[in-house]
Amino acid sequence: MKANLLPYLKEDRLEAGCDEAGRGCLAGPVFAAAVILPENFFHPMLDDSKKLNEKKRYKLRELIQEEAIAWSVANVNHEKIDEINILNASILAMHLAIKKLIVRPDFLLIDGHRFHPYPDILHSCEIKGDGRFASIAAASVLAKTYRDDYMRQLHEEFPDYRWDRNKGYPTVEHRKGIRDKGISPHHRLSFKLLDDQLRINF
Repeated sequence: MKANLLPYLKEDRLEAGCDEAGRGCLAGPVFAAAVILPENFFHPMLDDSKKLNEKKRYKLRELIQEEAIAWSVANVNHEKIDEINILNASILAMHLAIKKLIVRPDFLLIDGHRFHPYPDILHSCEIKGDGRFASIAAASVLAKTYRDDYMRQLHEEFPDYRWDRNKGYPTVEHRKGIRDKGISPHHRLSFKLLDDQLRINF
């Protein structure tokens, strides 16, 4: 765990770190994770998942799942994202992950600056929290790896968009797939899928 990752916001309190993955994608669900780590948890590799390569993320996922007091992962699909917007969908996914925890935390550490209060549990929004708190970094690793797994499965059915590589993010190859094949049943229709939206064949 890098030296500046904090083990908690307040000592002697059961804190759950929460983070999401997939907000900026054009397709697929948004995933969220909630993780309660022991106060003495340490691993030199742990960091914000965006700063880790794939091999390190999956190695950390296994370790986090073995050593966490509790962890959970949840997702909200593309249709709900279109219905309530990506911010609300991300927060909803976090709520679902918190609800699935087998141990109820005393407090929530939320990555980012917006959150809807979870019933009967206080929270703190932490900007760039995935690079500051161990529990949020751990949640970022779980959310990212489970979403990547999901997008690889979708790729098997829809290979033209190369979701095995881009995981639904707006890369050149992903947008080329949209231009060539049109949209899939998993694309977020409320997002700008192409620079020229009119070229999409609905």
